[in-house]
Amino acid sequence: MVKDVTVLSLKEKNDRAKKMMLWFGLASLLMVFAGLTSAYIVSSSRDDWSAELELPTMFYISAIVIMVSSITYIMAKKSIEVNKPKASLYWLMLTLGLGVLFIIMQFNGFAQLVSQGDYFTGPTSTIKSSYIYVMAGAHIVHVVAGIISLLIVLYKHIKGKYTASEYLGLSLGATFWHFLDLLWLYLVVFMTFVK
Repeated sequence: MVKDVTVLSLKEKNDRAKKMMLWFGLASLLMVFAGLTSAYIVSSSRDDWSAELELPTMFYISAIVIMVSSITYIMAKKSIEVNKPKASLYWLMLTLGLGVLFIIMQFNGFAQLVSQGDYFTGPTSTIKSSYIYVMAGAHIVHVVAGIISLLIVLYKHIKGKYTASEYLGLSLGATFWHFLDLLWLYLVVFMTFVK
C-alpha cells in the first residue's frame, strides 16, 4: 500500500526528497554514459577506427578492486544495521582505501596505454584510444565524487550521526558507490567486446 505523502512527517519528506534527488542524479549519469557508449558504437564504423587496440590489463584488475569495495560498503551498512559502529567504521575505511587504489590503478592503466603508443590526442592517437580515455576519465571524475561522499559519510559516522535506526546518509552513499561499481563493470565489458 502506498503511503499518503500529505501525512508524512517533515523528516520523512526530507528523507524521501534526498532519495529522489539521488535517483535523478544517477539517471542523468546513466544518460551521459549511454551517450558516450552510443557515440563509441557509431564511431567504430569509421575507417580510422583501431579495432586491434586492447584495454590495459590494469582496467580489468581495477574492476575486481572496485567490486570488492562494493562488498566492503555493504558490510559497513550491515554493521551499522546491527549496531556495530566500530565494525562499520572499519569497513568504511577499507572502502575508502580501495576507492583510492582504484583511481591509482586507472592512472596505471593510462600509463599502459601510453606505453603501447595509444595516446589521448596527437598524431599517434586513434578515435578508439580517445574514447577509452574519455570514458575512463569521466568515470574517474565520478569515483572522486564518490570518495568525497564517502568522506562525508565517514565524518558523520565518526561524529556518531548513524545508528541502527538512522543511517540514511550511509545508505545513499552506498547506493551511489554501487552504481559507480556497476558502471565501471559495464564500461569494461562494453569496451572489451565492442571492437
